[in-house]
Amino acid sequence: MSLQQSTPVPTSTASTDLRKGAVGVFGILFFVLSAQAPLTGIAGALPLTILLGNGPGAPGAYLLIGIIIVIFAIGFIAMSRRVDGKGAFYAYVGAGLGRRVGTGSAWLALVAYGTVQAAMYGLYGASVSALFGAIGVSLAWWVPVVITIVLVQVLGSLNIELGAKVLAVLVGLEVAILLVFALGALFSGGGPDGSIDFAASFSPTAIMAGAPGVALMFAVASMFGFESTAIYSGEAKDPQRTVPRATYLSVGVIAVFFSFVSWMFISYYGADNAVAAAEAAVVSGDSTQFVFQALDGILGGWSGVVASILLVTSLFAGILAFHNGINRYLHALGSQKSLPQRLSHTNRHQAPHAAAWVQSITALLLIAPFAILGLDPVLTLFSWFSGLAVAALVTLYVLCSIAVVVYSVRTGSGDPWQTRVAPTVAALLLIGVLVLIVTNFTSLIGGEVLTAIILLAFVPLAFLIGAVAERRPDQLLPRE
Repeated sequence: MSLQQSTPVPTSTASTDLRKGAVGVFGILFFVLSAQAPLTGIAGALPLTILLGNGPGAPGAYLLIGIIIVIFAIGFIAMSRRVDGKGAFYAYVGAGLGRRVGTGSAWLALVAYGTVQAAMYGLYGASVSALFGAIGVSLAWWVPVVITIVLVQVLGSLNIELGAKVLAVLVGLEVAILLVFALGALFSGGGPDGSIDFAASFSPTAIMAGAPGVALMFAVASMFGFESTAIYSGEAKDPQRTVPRATYLSVGVIAVFFSFVSWMFISYYGADNAVAAAEAAVVSGDSTQFVFQALDGILGGWSGVVASILLVTSLFAGILAFHNGINRYLHALGSQKSLPQRLSHTNRHQAPHAAAWVQSITALLLIAPFAILGLDPVLTLFSWFSGLAVAALVTLYVLCSIAVVVYSVRTGSGDPWQTRVAPTVAALLLIGVLVLIVTNFTSLIGGEVLTAIILLAFVPLAFLIGAVAERRPDQLLPRE
């Protein structure tokens, strides 16, 4: 009887690598612009910014927040050159303030991106339902939401280049119609009085008029997601150059675009009439009419119909962008073993498919209670979760700014302006913005005080859960 030497059977190791060199500056830029959902930000938020905030001074608020974010981005980019950026806030805060604080910030980021995506699903469902209602078909808002969650799951599990191309088309269309309107309003000389009043929108008096805190909150929301440039560093072409360029470009484009376009809408109605026009639209139950009627006035009757369709695609683009961003946060946490390592697994497209499944299921769980209880998707799901997302995000900005300074002091590296002065200024300015958000939170979400307290409590709670859940020693995250 002969004995055969057994040959070890190789064990398969699941891939955890993302697709390197897959996206460049403009690919990342489209992911960021999709997260901003320009048409959603203008059509959905601008009327409320004007009515509840600082009236015709809204464009100045967008520009002011843009300047603050640029100052914040100086330290953010300085960190991106020194620390492995996969996971963005998780990596940067962890490098400066320790692994536990970094993991706590990652949980905050998941809350911010997860809730803003769920909020967009609420507005998306309502918008799709309204489109079907216009042709006489009754459709519950949650039906298109569930279908879209499945579609987003499929796209999120394919290669990232496909996602970038889809978003490029959708963002390009919505930006185009807004830009054509704005240029038409500019060259036609403005609104009823035939003039364009710069001081009415950009002077310090105009910016600080009314309730500037509310206007600044909406402006922060319009910047949501710019920091996701760093999330894609693991898939970027030459990330040391691509991430900084994409970050500065996205902040500049977003701030200037929102400021200019909102200024032209106010100019169309006239600075003295803009508040009344916004109020009429909000009271009618469809605040988007403030924008769509202006589009009709400059571009013709076709534009309002097209814009209502583009509003849906705008929301879809934003939902897909946040899906991709959340996946990469989960992938980074899985890679660092701060969450189950299975979340770091990638499929044959080198997309984080395990994280994608978790994200899609989480989105469904967040939306389900609102559908089951029959709550209004705009007045509850959209407004509540948008407010929570903004509060969590600004808290992350503050933590990141502090981490940049601490990291610089500890390592003795970096240009003092980029790593100490600018982050310190940004932290102080952002703390002021955070105070305004908290004190005006009830107005922001359109709810009651108890609702505001419960929602705001999730910010420190998520951070603490993340910090406590980190079971490894509280060491600093490694440099790249």
